[in-house]
Amino acid sequence: MRCFRAFRASTIRAESNPDAPSSSSASSSASVQSTGSTLKINFCQWCGGPTKHDIPEGEEKIRAICTLCGKITYQNPKMVVGCLIAHENKVLLCQRKIQPSYGRWTLPAGYLEIGESAAEGAIRETWEEAGADVEVQSPFAQLDIPLIGQTYIIFLGKLKKPHFSPGPESLDCRLFALDDIPFDSLAFSSMLVTLKLYIEDVKSTGRPKFHYGTINKRPGTSPSDIQSYTLDFHLQS
Repeated sequence: MRCFRAFRASTIRAESNPDAPSSSSASSSASVQSTGSTLKINFCQWCGGPTKHDIPEGEEKIRAICTLCGKITYQNPKMVVGCLIAHENKVLLCQRKIQPSYGRWTLPAGYLEIGESAAEGAIRETWEEAGADVEVQSPFAQLDIPLIGQTYIIFLGKLKKPHFSPGPESLDCRLFALDDIPFDSLAFSSMLVTLKLYIEDVKSTGRPKFHYGTINKRPGTSPSDIQSYTLDFHLQS
């Protein structure tokens, strides 16, 4: 069994909302209003009827319950998957061509699709954003962001061929030496955490570990505010 060493990060930073809080059960018939880490759903996604917000029998949380058909809308976190690709002691980053964080740098990553595994999704996102054909080697980090209902799973990846080019959602793709990574121009603090953990591993032990942690953000931070968060319940193997 793997041995995990837990500690609480001493520095305070903040994970910004890379996308609006998301619900896996949202649809075109659902009207939503933000209420912090969840969405207030006003209409049923099945029949379009108005909802009431109450605690269903046998449950503990307030849910949106349709007043017409009685169905309950459950909100679940979204999974973001991507690859950290090291090639010749450099890391592949993409410059975003879309909002939020247009023009900022990120690892190739995006939402997992129905019908694919996390590794398959990471490979697909890397191809779509960086035009890179990669082989997944091992998981590197799982970072939970409860405030916005997202979980990041980042894999270590290897280029099958030393070729990459910007996809439709990227302005540019580049390999950065570890000391040249543009930390002041990263898109999200999840990327900041991932890259800093990777650099710490490589410089201290020469090899990446596996990391789990929870990024707790200050409510109301903007997507461009990536420097103020706490990395809590940090486990590493």
